[in-house]
Amino acid sequence: MKHLSKFAILLLITLLSSVGCAKDEIYTGFFSETAASGYDVVSYFDTKTGPKEGREKFSVTWKKAEWYFISAANLKAFKKSPEKYAPQYGGYCSYAVAHDYTASSDPEAWTIVKGKLYLNYSKEVRADWLKKRDQYISQANKNWPGWPIG
Repeated sequence: MKHLSKFAILLLITLLSSVGCAKDEIYTGFFSETAASGYDVVSYFDTKTGPKEGREKFSVTWKKAEWYFISAANLKAFKKSPEKYAPQYGGYCSYAVAHDYTASSDPEAWTIVKGKLYLNYSKEVRADWLKKRDQYISQANKNWPGWPIG
């Protein structure tokens, strides 16, 4: 019994660490299949309103993740050109990817650079990321195989 519980703990640690480090194509969190925390990625590009939470009513599956939108028009725009709107590095924290690991992202910690959406772990991390933004983007592009998108 003693060996079984040690094995169970070791197995749990291994599973949790592999989930946090895996470079899955799209970040959806541990208990979800929803990209961008359910935010409408098209809405980030609307300079008047900014990002909004999407609705399941307007959703599509792309790259094994569910993407939500605020309207049929935004859903249509995404379907036409998902690479244009999807966040870089699959929605993982851009700062983390620049440092060759993955971390979750906060949909409120975002930046658009040269027409591309970047998410960060938090607003504090975004502030640090912005200080060397171009350098971090360059490094993250090298670290993320097959990316950036677009």
